[in-house]
Amino acid sequence: MPRREDVLRWAAPAAFLAALTIAVLLIRAGLTHDSPPAPQPTIAAPTTTAKTTTSRETTRATTTSATAAQYVTVQSGDTYGSIASANGTSVQQLEELNPGVSPTALTVGQKIRVK
Repeated sequence: MPRREDVLRWAAPAAFLAALTIAVLLIRAGLTHDSPPAPQPTIAAPTTTAKTTTSRETTRATTTSATAAQYVTVQSGDTYGSIASANGTSVQQLEELNPGVSPTALTVGQKIRVK
């Protein structure tokens, strides 16, 4: 049977290495954090008019710029079909105006071009 001194001779360095490993992992986790992505630059167009449309008890602002582009902000429950009918356009035209937007993955607050 091993003597107590022999067990302590091996247990003390093992405990020290375990504590050191935990400390390194905690410090590393504190230093590497997921920062939010940098905001995308936006191109500002001069605004000439503003129009408000009411849809399902919510107010949605549509802005018309000098290039006659109109945008709406996606509300909860909106689909390409509901946006198209509320703005007098077609789903096909919305898809053409928004090539990078997936019609099945709309998110609340997303800007969609309607004209």
